[in-house]
Amino acid sequence: MSHSLKPKVIDVLKQCFDPEIPVDLWSLGLIYSIEFDVVEKEKSDVNIIMSLTTPGCSMGQHMANDIKDKVSSMDEVNEVNVTVTFDPPWNPKMMSDEARSKLGFDPTPVPKTEPKIETEWE
Repeated sequence: MSHSLKPKVIDVLKQCFDPEIPVDLWSLGLIYSIEFDVVEKEKSDVNIIMSLTTPGCSMGQHMANDIKDKVSSMDEVNEVNVTVTFDPPWNPKMMSDEARSKLGFDPTPVPKTEPKIETEWE
C-alpha cells in the first residue's frame, strides 16, 4: 500500500512552500526521505525527513507544520512525523532543474575537468 501512497504524498509536498522561496519543498530538494509504517489496512503513518536551506531558517517549524497539516489531511494517512535534519546539509545542487531555472541557477552542470594551471616550480 505504501508504494501507491508515495506519489500522492509527493503531490501534497509540492503544495508546501518555503515562505522565502517561490518553489515547493519537493522541487527544492528539501525532502530527504518519505517512509511509511502501515498501521491499519487503510492507514499509514508517514515519516518525513526534511532539511532547510539554511540551519538558521526561522521558518523551519512553520514548514514542518505545513507538511504535517497537509499530509495528515489525506484519507490514507494516520499520523505524520516530520524530522528536520542538516545531515547532509542542503545545497542548490539538490534542486530539480525546474526549480534551478525558476530561481536563476544554471541547470545542473556537467562535471568538467579543471584546466591545468601552469606553475613555475613544476
